[in-house]
Amino acid sequence: MDQRFKQAEFATWVGIVLNGLLAVMKGIVGWLSGSRALIADAAHSASDVAGSVAVLAGLKTAQKPPDANHPYGHGKAENVATIVVAVLLIVVGIEIAIESTKVFFGEVPKAPKGYALVAIVISILVKELLFQYKHRLAKKINSSALQAEAWHHRSDALSSIAAFVGVLGAVIGQQYNYPILIYFDPLAGLLVSVLVIKIGYTLAKESGLIMMEQVLEPEETEPFLETVHTVSGVSRVDELFARTHGHYIVIDIKVSVDPDLSVEEGHSISKNVKNALLEKHKNIRKVFVHINPYRETQDGI
Repeated sequence: MDQRFKQAEFATWVGIVLNGLLAVMKGIVGWLSGSRALIADAAHSASDVAGSVAVLAGLKTAQKPPDANHPYGHGKAENVATIVVAVLLIVVGIEIAIESTKVFFGEVPKAPKGYALVAIVISILVKELLFQYKHRLAKKINSSALQAEAWHHRSDALSSIAAFVGVLGAVIGQQYNYPILIYFDPLAGLLVSVLVIKIGYTLAKESGLIMMEQVLEPEETEPFLETVHTVSGVSRVDELFARTHGHYIVIDIKVSVDPDLSVEEGHSISKNVKNALLEKHKNIRKVFVHINPYRETQDGI
């Protein structure tokens, strides 16, 4: 088990435990205090637990070595986990919106009890700490699944802030006889739903592009080209495609060499190109090199 997976697994378990505790706390306090926003927030934390379990499964699959059926490795399992988390976010966001909207077509809701605010403040602090921890770790180990989980925590922190504003407005409205402020609580629930759905859509879109094997932009592949041009015997780089495969990169490259070289000499150059890329760029896992005979009329990059 490599260090990268150990760090990601530990961070995921931290999220599962803390989110489980927060979901229970916010659910109980929301029910006792009568806060729709806090109950919606509890559902969001519960979805975090489900998302973390999906991420854990994805991380375990992604660390498996290549095999006959998966010669490129299992790196995209992380992207599958990311999409699962994204879908959960969207579903929870829609559910929050539906529940919050119902209030406007029924009786005037009662304001939540003031102690709901304490639970919300605790949630905001814990979720923001989880976001900072996982966001930084995800960037360090280049994990899209962990990054998705981090943004799930940030969306929960944002939803808790919206819930805080809603509950506070409703409590003030009840205390000082401003009935309109009582609707701050369900309005906060609607705001939370928009934030959650937006984050879910963004995560799903980014992982979807990776699953569709979209290649990296030219500016991203420039360092790879510079490395290849330093390899002795390479006359020109004819084509280079680099695509992400989970947390690592796979490269397909065509290079031109002296047409009078022997097959063995051409093969040696291709090995040098592959080794140079793997040694210089640690995020590259696979390199496939095709050798072309050099012709002056060909265009290269």
